[in-house]
Amino acid sequence: MSENYDHQKVESKWQKFWVDQKTFKADDHSKKPKHYILDMYPYPSGAGLHVGHPLGYTATDIISRKKRMEGYEVLHPMGWDAFGLPAENYAIKTQVHPDKSTRGNIETFRKQIQSIGMSYDWDREVGSCFPDYYKWTQWFFRFLYKNDLAYKKKAPVNWCESCHTVLANEQVVDGACDRCDTPVALKMLNQWFFRVKDFIEDQPGVDGLLSGLDKIDWPNSTKIGQRNWIGRSEGVDIINLKVKDMDLSFEVYDSVPQTFMAQTFTVIAPEHPWVEEMVKGTEREKEVMDCVERIKKNKASGKFDIETDMEGVFTGRYVENYCGMGRDLPIWVASFVVMDYGTGIVNCSVHDDRDFAFAKKYDIPLHVVMLPPDAEEAEQVKNLEHCYHHAPEGIMQEPVQFKGRQWGEVRQDIIDYMIENDWATPAVNYKLRDWLISRQRYWGSPIPVVYDDQEQEYIIPEDELPVHLPTDVDFVPHGESPLAKSKKYHDKSDLKRIEDKLKASGDLAQDRTIVRRESDTMDTFVCSSWYMWRFMDPHNEKEFCSKALANHWGPIDLYVGGAEHTVLHLLYARFFCKVLKKYGYINYDEPFTKLRHQGMILGENQQKMSKSKGNVINPDLIVEEYGADTLRCYEMFMGPFHQMKPWSQSSVGGIRKWLDRVWRVLQKPESEEPLPKNVLSTLHQTIKMVGEHIDEFKFNTAVSQLMILTNELTPLESLPKAVKETYILIFAPFAPHLAEEAWQQLGHKDTITFEAWPKYDAQYLVQDTVTYAVQVNGKVRGELHTSKDTPKEEAISEAKKVEKVAQYLSEGTIKKEIFVPGKIIGFVVS
Repeated sequence: MSENYDHQKVESKWQKFWVDQKTFKADDHSKKPKHYILDMYPYPSGAGLHVGHPLGYTATDIISRKKRMEGYEVLHPMGWDAFGLPAENYAIKTQVHPDKSTRGNIETFRKQIQSIGMSYDWDREVGSCFPDYYKWTQWFFRFLYKNDLAYKKKAPVNWCESCHTVLANEQVVDGACDRCDTPVALKMLNQWFFRVKDFIEDQPGVDGLLSGLDKIDWPNSTKIGQRNWIGRSEGVDIINLKVKDMDLSFEVYDSVPQTFMAQTFTVIAPEHPWVEEMVKGTEREKEVMDCVERIKKNKASGKFDIETDMEGVFTGRYVENYCGMGRDLPIWVASFVVMDYGTGIVNCSVHDDRDFAFAKKYDIPLHVVMLPPDAEEAEQVKNLEHCYHHAPEGIMQEPVQFKGRQWGEVRQDIIDYMIENDWATPAVNYKLRDWLISRQRYWGSPIPVVYDDQEQEYIIPEDELPVHLPTDVDFVPHGESPLAKSKKYHDKSDLKRIEDKLKASGDLAQDRTIVRRESDTMDTFVCSSWYMWRFMDPHNEKEFCSKALANHWGPIDLYVGGAEHTVLHLLYARFFCKVLKKYGYINYDEPFTKLRHQGMILGENQQKMSKSKGNVINPDLIVEEYGADTLRCYEMFMGPFHQMKPWSQSSVGGIRKWLDRVWRVLQKPESEEPLPKNVLSTLHQTIKMVGEHIDEFKFNTAVSQLMILTNELTPLESLPKAVKETYILIFAPFAPHLAEEAWQQLGHKDTITFEAWPKYDAQYLVQDTVTYAVQVNGKVRGELHTSKDTPKEEAISEAKKVEKVAQYLSEGTIKKEIFVPGKIIGFVVS
């Protein structure tokens, strides 16, 4: 028997066994309680996995393996988020079709993941770029369209000139494309949207996107991120406003109605269609439109700061007789106004920092209606020396009926006053916009819509799904999807067949002709908004998922992935879930009961891994040299799961040495001699701690405790078989290959996968001994095992005798002794 663990021989043996025996295949009809554990399915890039990918996968695998041992029927699948720009850009560069490159990448990813020993049910594998999957993505579009939750409209959209496509608001970061960092410009285009806003608030039987956050176990930072992105605010709509000398009426949203009488000017978004209408034919037309174009270019540059780079121009127009006060408000174009927030028109006052700065820059009159309690500061505010913005203790001056009251408590009374005077109505506003899903690219799911000779749209019949991606395309986009120029995609016989079906159903008038398909493809986030249900029923050819299985397996009990998806995938998946609940497909309205995010693994140089930095670590090399179990245990031991941490190749070697010690411990002769009392106590503490810490995502401390137990078992000459079995069982989720081999060596014929998780005996948790970490100048140099009742002086004296500690103490003079009862003994030496 080898003294060290032969990972190459053992790991390939058990990986083959698991595949051949379908060990991890989930049973849809099991009588066990279910547990659905899901990773955010990855994009299979040409670069393959790097060591950051297995961090989350290993965590969910450890939990999946433990749950099986606890008697759960575990659904733990894997698939591929395979549509998207990277594959298309690669196709443009190399002229290799994205279907071919993506399939090759999937093969690579699958082999790499399997080589790490993940316990996925590979019979449920899906890929979003395959017709049997995107058929149901198109079905979802059709489903939303039929329920008036998908619509097309002309709107100002974010346009990436490099990617030649539209981006959703969530895909614009600091004014640039989140894919390629190209500055984003605004364009007016006809685009498809999903009505995400309809589900912000509660509906009958369905909790809204806001209130639903209160009932799910998610990181608080992620919940806050979604709430802030939705951006709910309560206020009033100021109504009956009219542009003087024009037939234009409007309303504006005001979240701070207490200071409505301070409003002295109005600002309008540069993109607002009224701007051109208001100045057309006037002497201000050129100046205003030049300013508008300049603002648009500045915003598109990606360097524009909405707070500091404010710019504007007076339109020459006024809001007439504002709130019946006999005061007209000048209308200015302002760079900081957002077109799709409220009406794209805002009234401004002295009591807002940005409004104040804009007015000062352009010498616009201001009017103070609230003063601070301090007399000296109040005089400064009156003299417009600085902005006194909304503060609870502010003293109202106007309206006169409320003079002397505090801003913080007068809100509702002023709202009632405005409503009574027919100046306003109560209103709620949101920053969240409907989801723009149109993309002018090739490698995505086609939108199942056709158009007639009058450009009227029609959803295609369900039996026409899937609408296949054509292959006769030039991948290079030219401002419209490559699908627009595909002859196969717009085949006349196909269009005629659809036309006949639409006429037969009465959806298309007899004198109309279908002339083309929709050439835009869907945002790839549509594909990932529903994939969790396809895993539940991946081979169903009649439904995206049967209701029975959707309600049996759902909701997902544990979901793990990156926090970067807070306002993208995670928000959109919740929207899909709530739609399905509303229309009776499922009986739950939140897809992910529990969510956890993994931290990033940095390179050894403490920087984010990238090819350009030359710091990418390929997991294949680690598996080859040290073994999959080493990689798994090291990534769990690196530090807290959610925190960022750097890779250390030397530490990988340390973990491998530990596994070799574990292997040698398990090869010890068997005996019936009971364990020493202190070791028995450590064993039961380890059972308890490892079990609890796996559930709590404290994998690093669980591994650390396993190491402590290994150290205590190592000096023993023999071990009872039952102790070996217990150790293997709690060790198995972390290093399943070694565990399976050791389990078999003990005479067991079946896989360890479904053995019962050990139970600890509480009577052994009370320790008679403690272990001190002995430090010299802050670094641990040894351990001292002693009775918990050992006096301080005696413990310090014994610590000085620990071999490595004594060596370091001999090199200097002890200046200070540190004693933390039961934990640390330290020496400061100079």
